[in-house]
Amino acid sequence: MQLAPLFPIFYQILKPAFPNCLWCGDHNSKMVALTFDDGPHPLYTRQLLEVLDRYKIKASFFWLGACVNRSPEIAKEVYSRGHWIGLHGYDHQNFPMLSPWELQHSLEKTLTAIYNACQLQPEQVRDVRPPNGLFTPETLKLLRQWSYRPVMWSVVPEDWALPGTYTVVQRVLKQVRGGSLIVLHDGTHGGQDVAVTTQTLIPQLLELGYQFVTVDTLWQQVRFEIT
Repeated sequence: MQLAPLFPIFYQILKPAFPNCLWCGDHNSKMVALTFDDGPHPLYTRQLLEVLDRYKIKASFFWLGACVNRSPEIAKEVYSRGHWIGLHGYDHQNFPMLSPWELQHSLEKTLTAIYNACQLQPEQVRDVRPPNGLFTPETLKLLRQWSYRPVMWSVVPEDWALPGTYTVVQRVLKQVRGGSLIVLHDGTHGGQDVAVTTQTLIPQLLELGYQFVTVDTLWQQVRFEIT
């Protein structure tokens, strides 16, 4: 089942219901954030970095701790280029299926992997995107309790299902607006096409007048901050 048509509906329902998450930035701006989940991957992430370097664009990466441990040199390469780093759990388990201890341990193991690869201190990596976008009010309560910032999405073109570059790009262009938080994947599922998709998408968004920023910049646009 293709979920892509449903994500804009989910967004409209969930955004007002859970306002203390980052769903988007300022709709009156021309800023958008490209974000990439499930990496780093030894091949796909490196291909993606070449595209981002070509256009001098900074993106945001939400990493799996297990992937960081498998490819620490790629993780270091991403961070050294100035991209924003967030957490996606250790091994892509849905957060609501974990006990509070298991969730905290998953995030802390990921922080340790990132520190070992990039020398990034834990307090420098506080953004968390739940795998598959699944969370509960209790999940958010725990994340706030542990001083994390929950980051969600506003444009999800379902690239992990590999519908083809053209389809993914058209889905993004149909939904994008100022402040959009766009989710793509550079991991095992979806990463096969991510470099070509990004290479195709960036020039078209630039032509439409959009400026690319990191998730941290979108946080600065909203009027609240998770405490």
